[in-house]
Amino acid sequence: MNNPYLPQAYKILEIRKETAIDYTFKVAFQGNVIGGQFMEISIPGVGEAPISICNFDKTSLEMTIRRVGRLTDKIFNLQAGDSLFMRGPYGNGFDTNIFKNKDVAFIAGGTGLAPIRKTIDHFMTGIDETKILEVLVGFKSPSDRLFIDDLDRWSKFGNVTVTVDKGDDTWQGETGLITTHIGKLDLSNVKEKIAVVVGPPIMMKFTTLELIKNGFKEENIWVSFERKMSCGIGKCGHCKIDETYICLDGPVFNYIKAKTLID
Repeated sequence: MNNPYLPQAYKILEIRKETAIDYTFKVAFQGNVIGGQFMEISIPGVGEAPISICNFDKTSLEMTIRRVGRLTDKIFNLQAGDSLFMRGPYGNGFDTNIFKNKDVAFIAGGTGLAPIRKTIDHFMTGIDETKILEVLVGFKSPSDRLFIDDLDRWSKFGNVTVTVDKGDDTWQGETGLITTHIGKLDLSNVKEKIAVVVGPPIMMKFTTLELIKNGFKEENIWVSFERKMSCGIGKCGHCKIDETYICLDGPVFNYIKAKTLID
């Protein structure tokens, strides 16, 4: 009998430190994956949690995990060659066809960059698929930045803005909240421009409001919910808002739908 809750053990190929509390785990995996989907990862006897897939190819996938509690403490003690238990992938992910031949702005706050990293990379390496490609990312401080090498590489292909809430003595980049940089995007074709917004709820709320204020159409805004999705298969109802299961129907939603999903 097939048990959908039963995880499988996958070999950890590499562990890469992003920040003091964020590590990226590269795990052997063969299967169909869409950018924006998530896995349920677990340690037997300890617990399970949903983690966004931030990168993948035909033989592996990567997940950036923040050390925040008992489960992640155990995971951070693992080494390359050890096994990580996983089930998935789950969720709808991003339909890249939506963005082709469009002006697109990917906007992320903090760890919200992880779920859209693969999708951004797809268009950065296939730049001709979009007209104007912009990335706007905000972190609390320079030491909280994720995927620094990717951000540098992407800046060679598209317009990449990295801002921090508060810089330090070495920071020479942008400062200020993401909302203060929305008006600096290329808005020459704003009525047709697409925006993707991922991050903490408060960041997403005020960023989408600022986008609309600057002329973006609601139907051209896409968001991805970072929400506690316990089972991942629409059984437990933990992530349910009204009649919508975030784990099944999302986590990627058009803003027209997303704005109705209020706890």
